[in-house]
Amino acid sequence: MTRYRIASKPYLPYPGERVARRKGLGGEFYELRPYAPGDEVRRVHWRAYAKTGRLYTRVETAPERARFRLFLDESESMRLHRKLSYAEEVAGLLLKIARQEDPLARLFRGKPAEIPPGRGTLVLLTDGLDPLPWARILPKRVVLVQVLAPVELAPPLEEVLLRDVETGEALPAGPEEVRAYREALGAHLKALRLLALLRGRYALLRVGDPPLPALLRQGVLEPL
Repeated sequence: MTRYRIASKPYLPYPGERVARRKGLGGEFYELRPYAPGDEVRRVHWRAYAKTGRLYTRVETAPERARFRLFLDESESMRLHRKLSYAEEVAGLLLKIARQEDPLARLFRGKPAEIPPGRGTLVLLTDGLDPLPWARILPKRVVLVQVLAPVELAPPLEEVLLRDVETGEALPAGPEEVRAYREALGAHLKALRLLALLRGRYALLRVGDPPLPALLRQGVLEPL
């Protein structure tokens, strides 16, 4: 049976960013140092030996224990189009996977502006539609799973009455307003996706999508 883990390393790391602060074994390449008696032969860097005629040992970054905290957005907009019930299903799947590495991983609920501080990677499930300062809300280590309904991504070009569930404001909208909405939504999704990829991972799920293959395809999950 295939096992999975949450891929929390930034997909688009900042230039020059270090992957770990501590040296050790079992992680990614850190440096080469002169070979010392007692070093494991399998750690010898043979390519360096071929070039210099001297033995060097490959030193790797020490693997850090994964820590996760999950947060499910329960704002009013998430209660439309079955987004909340679908996000709960996705959250259950991600929590089960997170606990394979971090038995203390927990799922919190509320509004994004109320996310409590904590250690480790934040896995946030939200529609991301609230006009919030996302650059301030999203921590440096985040996995953002954005949940939207198909009708929100591609609303029909017809006369409708739109109501803001957060404020109660209603206004008529026709084809021109729908086109403007699509353009604004596209720009918002692009900016939110880039922000998340600089700090971790991002996936956009449509209500009804099978969660596991969608999260694998978009790099939020990876096989162990």
